[in-house]
Amino acid sequence: MTEQNAYHSAAARLHRITLCVTFALIGGASVFLVTAILLLKGGESVGPHLALLGQFFPGFSVSWTGSLVGFFWGALLGGILGFIFGSVYNRVVDLRHGKC
Repeated sequence: MTEQNAYHSAAARLHRITLCVTFALIGGASVFLVTAILLLKGGESVGPHLALLGQFFPGFSVSWTGSLVGFFWGALLGGILGFIFGSVYNRVVDLRHGKC
């Protein structure tokens, strides 16, 4: 095996669980932080567009409690997407290197 092939097969695969946790933390923290920033900003109508997330994330609202609910749903969705992305990516790498 040449040095280049050894590098590609060693470095190309992703660890799905690590990717899942990373995407979960980024997804949850993003929803939480956006909600918290809008709440701290204040005003007459706080985050009418962000409140539409309640259509997709049951229990979410633009409130401090809603930011925690949003963290949960963002983390869940991010984790699922990270796991799927890692699985598909690894499958493509396996197909490309003939490990199928």
